[in-house]
Amino acid sequence: MTTPPSPTHSIPDRPTVDGLEDKWGAVWEAQGTYRFDRARALAGDRSQVFSIDTPPPTASGSLHMGHVFSYTHTDCMARYKRMAGFAVFYPIGWDDNGLPTEKRVQNYYGVRGDAGLPHDPDFQPPHRGDRTSIRSADEVPISRQNFIELCDELTVLDEQAFEALFRRMGFSLDWTISYRTIDDHSRATSQQAFLRNVRRGEAYSSEAPGLWDVTFQTAVAQAELEARDYPGHYHRVAFYAPTVDGGAEPIFIETTRPELIPSVVALIAHPDDQRYAARFGTTVTSPLFGVQIPVLPHPAAEPDKGAGIAMCCTFGDLTDVQWWRDLQLPNRSLVTRAGRMQADTPEWIADGPGATLYAEQVAGRTLFAAREAIVGALRESGDLDGEPTKTMRKANFYERGEKPLEIVSTRQWYIRNGGREPELGRALIAMGETIDFHPAFMRSRYANWVAGLTGDWLVSRQRFFGVPIPIWYRLDAQGEPDYDDPILPDEADLPVDPAAQAPAGYAESQRGIPGGFVGDPDVLDTWATSSLTPQIAAGWRGSAAPGPDGLAPDEIFAKVFPMDLRPQAHDIIRTWLFATVVRSYWEHGTAPWTDAAISGFILDPDRKKMSKSKGNVVTPEDLVKANSSDAVRYWACSGRLGTDSAFDPGQIKVGRRLAIKILNASKFALSFGEVQGDLAVAVTEPLDRSMLAALADVVAAATAGFEAWDYTRSLELTESFFWSFCDDYLELVKDRAYGGQGEAAAASARAALRIALDVLLRLLAPVLPYVTEEVWSWWRTGSVHRQPWPTPPDALPGQLTGDPALLDAVGQALAAVRKVKSEAKVGMRAEIASMTLAGTHPVVHAVRAAETDLRAAGRITRLDYADAEATEVRDPVLVPPEKPVG
Repeated sequence: MTTPPSPTHSIPDRPTVDGLEDKWGAVWEAQGTYRFDRARALAGDRSQVFSIDTPPPTASGSLHMGHVFSYTHTDCMARYKRMAGFAVFYPIGWDDNGLPTEKRVQNYYGVRGDAGLPHDPDFQPPHRGDRTSIRSADEVPISRQNFIELCDELTVLDEQAFEALFRRMGFSLDWTISYRTIDDHSRATSQQAFLRNVRRGEAYSSEAPGLWDVTFQTAVAQAELEARDYPGHYHRVAFYAPTVDGGAEPIFIETTRPELIPSVVALIAHPDDQRYAARFGTTVTSPLFGVQIPVLPHPAAEPDKGAGIAMCCTFGDLTDVQWWRDLQLPNRSLVTRAGRMQADTPEWIADGPGATLYAEQVAGRTLFAAREAIVGALRESGDLDGEPTKTMRKANFYERGEKPLEIVSTRQWYIRNGGREPELGRALIAMGETIDFHPAFMRSRYANWVAGLTGDWLVSRQRFFGVPIPIWYRLDAQGEPDYDDPILPDEADLPVDPAAQAPAGYAESQRGIPGGFVGDPDVLDTWATSSLTPQIAAGWRGSAAPGPDGLAPDEIFAKVFPMDLRPQAHDIIRTWLFATVVRSYWEHGTAPWTDAAISGFILDPDRKKMSKSKGNVVTPEDLVKANSSDAVRYWACSGRLGTDSAFDPGQIKVGRRLAIKILNASKFALSFGEVQGDLAVAVTEPLDRSMLAALADVVAAATAGFEAWDYTRSLELTESFFWSFCDDYLELVKDRAYGGQGEAAAASARAALRIALDVLLRLLAPVLPYVTEEVWSWWRTGSVHRQPWPTPPDALPGQLTGDPALLDAVGQALAAVRKVKSEAKVGMRAEIASMTLAGTHPVVHAVRAAETDLRAAGRITRLDYADAEATEVRDPVLVPPEKPVG
């Protein structure tokens, strides 16, 4: 190792971590420090590229510490891989479509979308974030287009704030590779992939029962469910079976949904339940409405639950859907999208005894009101056995909703995902086996989710702000849509909005009239777009036409896909990770990445997940300002992959102390000026060689940590060495470095200090990018983040050899000297006239090799040795500071 180039900046008199973010952020941006080297990637082979499928954060509010936590993990790996010689493809996107954005727009502007209203080009919202909360009744209705315009406006503002903090945190993203999930490229990519699914038969539309959120007025997929306890009442209700004498025998069921009695299509019991075996194949009469209901067996019935026999409604829960499908029962669904009972009296009860009851007390009512009316009628008719008893039942909720989901029959779009095809499910599980999960046990969460699917992936949503489903339907002579032969656009015309554009061959005047057309009113689920982040970020076009950059189709895409890394949290394995695998399986026949790094959650002091919806978040802005980005990054890197971590502000303060110590220790190491010639040749002293040998071991172990995706272990090893380096080695060589033991001995210390600093800065650079860049600029040209990752020969260059145990032994001896002075209640600068070091032979031998350094650091005039099993300092003779020796 030769003398380094001249420094680019002088060493400040008082180094500080304050202000480094603004200083170096501007330099990195101006110099393109983290830009993806497209030319190198195109000229080389795929093995030279490390590509990251960066999670696009939802820009609908403020960032919290959970974002900082997981994105720092990814950034550390990106920085390591860049220093390890890879061209790092590290894009950034913003997930700005979907329900979170719509809710934020409603609250921020005080509006709500109404598809029936015309566009107002001069509309001004009543509020712009100047109210903390707005009642639904006070929201101003606006057109779909006006609502989308406000979504676009607010997401841009939110993304600017997110980007500012991401840059301040030092994330080494290539900001020239960015996207929004609602921009033209993302919409075109999402629509293109969906249309290919449709054309190949991998996506289909169907009128079927599905989960529905009556508050948000949208269908909900299985992956978005959340089971919660919900209070209710058990009602013991009598159905009636005919007897041989012409009478009726009651069969009691217990239900929490008596309002659905009008929609009962069967009573279900377990095939082995002898109580009802004789009833299978017979019929019973429903209370109040007098409808003939079959009694049928099904293995999903629970004999030990309630009366052991249950009514199958269309539809009360997902078990009803299963029974309905398996037993091919009729669909008598009465719950509407609005969460009310059907307004018209259904035909199967229109001529029965309950027709008047339904028409006058049930039709069009809320489910609560309908329940009250039917329970009252059951009580009056004597069909209610006893009074309802309180219970707490499990109900399905939309993860963002506040009311239990209903099951409503609607036409929706689905993508096949193995939920109804066991062979496809096994293929997707096998594809998961080709991905290395970190930690490895997370793979089982993926496999368990796929194995437990009960239906295909519902991808249509009844929202405004999203990627429109790019499909139109012809209208027949009666104005009814022909769903079996949809009109699909050409891929070259994408993106399209069927609600605002007419299909080829039609005029806008034909919209909604018989013989004309109608556009699909729905948008794609946000995961249906986010599941294509590798394709979106990498510019996948899947066509023969060159892109606006002039590159041949998919030229860069071929160099980065399949990607190397998908980083994400464990709670969205079932959604984002699995959905991305599904889309890649259908489009490319391969897994979308080789590795998946799964982060844990940040927990509050009560060990609850930190999230905006719970109101327990800690925002990072003030912490960064008070402690520095490096300090916050240090805290984030203390959490291992897959492990939930409690937020600990104390760790941030430790990180700040570490960053400050790096500045001060580096200033000392560089304060002696240049060392001329080959640094390795100049290192002659055993203690210096021992320190470098120990550092070489750290380099090897830290590298192994990163290669094993254990950046936390790499940081722990490096940090431990660094503090030992500062507390022991710097103190031991200080006198010699200042020239107290001759020029050759001084040159050895100074050269060793520079070699160690060079290596330590590179080891710490992925975690602490600002402070390491600052120090690097004091004595080196270029950026530390574009330097090669250190290797053991960098720490122990040339023909140098050393025994790491020597430094450890001398460090123990110095610690013993400090302990003795502390117990004697004198300062560390107090001099020791004489002392005896008792230790094993290897320890004594090591200390003898560095005796001059130990005596200088400990201010020891005379040092004797004695063999002993234990290493300790004994019988010291202390000279008080006011009576110094000599």
